[in-house]
Amino acid sequence: PKKVSPNVSDLIVKTVAASKERSGVSAAAVKKALTAGGYDVDKNKARVKIAIKSLLAKGTLVQIKGIGASGSFKISKTTNRQRKPQKRKTDYKKVKI
Repeated sequence: PKKVSPNVSDLIVKTVAASKERSGVSAAAVKKALTAGGYDVDKNKARVKIAIKSLLAKGTLVQIKGIGASGSFKISKTTNRQRKPQKRKTDYKKVKI
């Protein structure tokens, strides 16, 4: 059976999320981190570029600097925040006695 590896976009999101840099992570740094993780970036340049562009289009990543798949990226704030379930307010009617 073929070994299933994580998706390129998942690896990119993990790499960017792991960084604590205020200015985000550059595309070159993302590629270096993918290479260090065992992903062959030279062989799959187009996949990495398409994955970055799709993450930008979805709103998972926000581009800080640059144009297209180059520049610096951060995780968007809407993805970082967990939504808290809102409490339902029950309207109680006052009963006159």
